[in-house]
Amino acid sequence: MNDYKRLILFIKPYWKRLLLAIVCIIMSAAANLYVPWIIKDMIDKVLMERDMVLLNLIAVGIVVVFFFRGIFFYGQSYLVSYIAQRVIIDVREMLYVKFQKLQLAYYEKKQTGTIMSYITNDVAALQAALVDSLIELVTESSILIGSLVMMFYLDWKLSLVTLIVVPLIGQAMKIFGRKLKKSGSLIQERTAEITSLLQETISGVRVVKSFAREEHEIERFQNQNDLNFKANMKSVQLSSLLTPTVEFLAAVIVTVILWFGGYQVVNGALTAGALIAFLTYAVNLANPVKRISRVYGTINKAMAAAERVFDVLDTQEDLKDKPDAKELPKISGKVKFDHVSFGYKDGVNVLHDLSLTANPGQVIAFVGPSGAGKSTIANLIPRFYDVTEGAITIDDIDIRDVTIKSLREQIGVVPQETMLFSGTIKENIRYGRLDATDEEIIEAAKAANAHNFIMNLADGYDTKIGERGITLSGGQRQRMAIARAILKNPRILILDEATSALDTESEEIVQEALDKLMVGRTSFVIAHRLSTIVHADKIVVLDNGRVQEMGTHQELMQTGGLYSHLYNIQFSNKKAK
Repeated sequence: MNDYKRLILFIKPYWKRLLLAIVCIIMSAAANLYVPWIIKDMIDKVLMERDMVLLNLIAVGIVVVFFFRGIFFYGQSYLVSYIAQRVIIDVREMLYVKFQKLQLAYYEKKQTGTIMSYITNDVAALQAALVDSLIELVTESSILIGSLVMMFYLDWKLSLVTLIVVPLIGQAMKIFGRKLKKSGSLIQERTAEITSLLQETISGVRVVKSFAREEHEIERFQNQNDLNFKANMKSVQLSSLLTPTVEFLAAVIVTVILWFGGYQVVNGALTAGALIAFLTYAVNLANPVKRISRVYGTINKAMAAAERVFDVLDTQEDLKDKPDAKELPKISGKVKFDHVSFGYKDGVNVLHDLSLTANPGQVIAFVGPSGAGKSTIANLIPRFYDVTEGAITIDDIDIRDVTIKSLREQIGVVPQETMLFSGTIKENIRYGRLDATDEEIIEAAKAANAHNFIMNLADGYDTKIGERGITLSGGQRQRMAIARAILKNPRILILDEATSALDTESEEIVQEALDKLMVGRTSFVIAHRLSTIVHADKIVVLDNGRVQEMGTHQELMQTGGLYSHLYNIQFSNKKAK
């Protein structure tokens, strides 16, 4: 129950409301405990002694008690629900903040649907544990404790006999609780897998349809849905077994009460009214035990979700600033790699002893076969990862000695796969600098060769572009990404195969925009099409994480090495077409 204790800590900011809610719950439960006592007095005094004054008092008492019970019931429901909803919002926000701070490596290992499931399905399961279960747990516990007190007050011997069976109920709940938690964990995993499958097939619907794989995806979903069904039915089976087991043990308690209590009434040791009241309290005892067992099962299933949530919250976050990290001052853009080596896994380097210097305003291009380490370099400059050996400096300042925020604010990235958000064109471009004016946004769009196509859209800059910019072409999306980078006005620019996914016409338009963007900035270009980097100040040829060649286009063509080989292959292929 450590996770539940940890979850309860989220309630701490709302302890005053919780305290008031508990008072309401206890008072509401006390009204239920008043009913058996009324029955006792009705039998032993009103009916036996024909006491009309007491009958009138009982009638008035019932009305008053249940009037206040209604007020307390409203108070408990509202207050506990308020606390639970606030806690859920806090947990959801904490998860989202955590996701924003996690390393890129985390996202490379986890499916998007699984990550989404943490905030949706798992948090929803916690809500069930906190709202319904917490109210029921405190309510039934209050009735349970109150019933026990009243039972001992009426007849302590009969109470002791009754409680002999209670440890058996506790043991049954413990056994079933462990199994229900394990079952709940499997349900959450299966639900996350369904979410992941949905995310994949919906976002990749064009691929599914182009390969006519609708039936294949339906079969995959049906199989996953069936696994989810089986996991849920296993949980239902356990829950269904728990309740009758507890009910049977409770029935044994009632049987003991009837026999032993009846024996005492026959011998005059207990009044008939007291026995009926005792039996009513015993039923009140049995019902809370049964309901608490159900709540216990629900909580254990929810704790599987809590475990997943806390696993995320305990995951190592993104690279952190040094305690003495300083703000990176406005830079000129000199970038130096000083014997840099890097590996995603310990002992397995993908970059080996890379050394080079990019002076302010220079264009440095990285080329080489797939897996050579080009994109890794792009990840190291903004400190998405830290170098394993060596150092990267900007204006002779080690990038590990400055705050990550101040570093990344002066670096612009234009990736191969442009990520746009589902808002308007204006909102997406403004993402480069949130305080930018409309005029600055338009100027950035013009510089990116995007203004004309934007103005031809129905709502211009206020046009909604759909999820991931689905209503735009690849070239249009890329020009928006360039406009966003222009608006940010970074001193260092990283272009990660920014034109490789475009057709020839779009590539020319985008390349023209990129050429404008690179003017006056230190630019690192990861190139697939070598024709786009022939004018680079320095071309670095990588293979298996090592620098094979370095120089200008003319110099490398003259040496007849790997670069010349790659260029001739592309040129001959282009000529053949």
